[in-house]
Amino acid sequence: MTGMKAIRYAAWGAVVLVAIAVGLTVYWRQTETLPGVITASIGGPFTLTDQTGATVTEASLKGHPSAMFFGYTFCPDVCPTTLYEATTWLEELGPDADTLKVYFITVDPERDTSKAMAEYLSAFDPRITGLTGTRPEIDKMLKAYRVYSRKVARDDGPYLMDHSASVYLLDKNGTFTGVVDYQEKHETAMAKLKKLVKGS
Repeated sequence: MTGMKAIRYAAWGAVVLVAIAVGLTVYWRQTETLPGVITASIGGPFTLTDQTGATVTEASLKGHPSAMFFGYTFCPDVCPTTLYEATTWLEELGPDADTLKVYFITVDPERDTSKAMAEYLSAFDPRITGLTGTRPEIDKMLKAYRVYSRKVARDDGPYLMDHSASVYLLDKNGTFTGVVDYQEKHETAMAKLKKLVKGS
């Protein structure tokens, strides 16, 4: 390859890299300025039952902000950790916590009956509501909220469930606004929750 050709190829390579960089910058700016494009697809109709036997639907999410976590009572680590964190969030929010509804939705309805949910949640803040239903009802909600869930068989014990670990945040209109990531820094999580509550 001649010296001139090498220079030409290098120049074109630089142009391509700049174009890619500009394209990515524009893309990320668009997603930041148009959050509705991403959030509008999360959520939808559902009908479930809480730990007292009462019916809860998507209409129940309106009129107050909500925090929703998907898990199951046989969960060995992620679920109890997150529910404990949710308990501390509610305590730290003080009177503002009265406007926030926290839901624990099972991904394992075969084992998590209303009674099982009530017994399990008795170890956490009483303001946390457990939701269960039939397998089709649960699957419908998991699909609507884009929640990952998969049964994992074990040779040495009961099956486990892989599942999404983030806490979903919804405003007073029941619209998804973001998440608290699993084991997110306490200060960051509280800032998100305070903003959510103040916006109500």
